[in-house]
Amino acid sequence: MAVNDIRQQVFGCIRVRSQKSLFCFSLSIYYNPFMASYFFSDAHLGEADKEKEKIKLEKLKSFFEIVREDGEKLFILGDLFDFWFEYKHAIPKEHLKVVFQLSQLIELGIEVHYISGNHDFWLGDFLSREAGIRIHRDYFVTTEQDKKLFLIHGDGLSPSDKGYRVLKRILRNRFNIWLYQKLPPDWGIPLAKSVAGMSRSYTSNRTLKFIKDYEDYARRKINEGYDAVIIGHLHMAVLEIIDKGVYLNTGDFIENFSYGRMDNGEFTLEYI
Repeated sequence: MAVNDIRQQVFGCIRVRSQKSLFCFSLSIYYNPFMASYFFSDAHLGEADKEKEKIKLEKLKSFFEIVREDGEKLFILGDLFDFWFEYKHAIPKEHLKVVFQLSQLIELGIEVHYISGNHDFWLGDFLSREAGIRIHRDYFVTTEQDKKLFLIHGDGLSPSDKGYRVLKRILRNRFNIWLYQKLPPDWGIPLAKSVAGMSRSYTSNRTLKFIKDYEDYARRKINEGYDAVIIGHLHMAVLEIIDKGVYLNTGDFIENFSYGRMDNGEFTLEYI
C-alpha cells in the first residue's frame, strides 16, 4: 500500500440456493487516486541531420506511448522544436507529425502543457487553437498530486548570463516580433534556424558553469514554499533532494532521451 492510496470498504452478500445459505463478506480495496504526470524538454526537433531526427522522432513516439498508458498530464518544458515561429498563414510544416501525436494524447483526455523555451518563445495560438495544447509563457505554477510545482525552461537563470538576458528582452519584444513577421516565411524561417544554431552552441559551451547556479535557483524556490522545481535547458538530467523539496532537470531528447515522472507524489528520472 502506498502513502496516498485510498481505502475503499466493500460489503456484499451471496445467497447459495442449493444450500439455502447466505454468505456475507467484507473486502478492503486500496487504490491510487492519482495518475502519473510526465515532464520532458529539449528535443530541438529540426536541428540535426535526417538520421538523427528520425531517431528523435522514434524516441518521442515511444515516450508518448508510455504517457498514453497511465498519464494524466504531460508537461513540455520548452525547446521541443529548435525553431517555431507562426506567421498569419504559415507554420513550420516539418513538425506537424509531432503536433498530431500530442493532439492524439489530448483526445484521450491527457492534458498537455507547454512552457515556452528560448527556441520556441514565439509560440502563437496555433498549438492551443488547433491541437488543444495549453501554452504558458516563461514559467508555470501548479499543484499536482498534492505537491506545489514550479516549472520553467530555465534560459537566462544564471546570474553570470547577463548577455543572454539582454538578448532575451530584445527577441521577445512585441514590436520586434511584429517586424519579423513582415519577412516572407521563405526568408524568415531559414534565418531563424541559423540564429537558433548559434544560440545552441553558445549555451552548450557554458552548461557546466550553470549547474551550480541552477541548483541555487531551485533551492531558493523550494525555500519559498514549492515542493518541486522542474527545469530544462541544461540538457543534463538531474534529480536531487534539496532541503525539503525536489529539484528535477529533465535533460534532453537529443542524447539522454530522459524524462521525469511523478506518480503518487514521488519523482523518478527515467530514460527511453
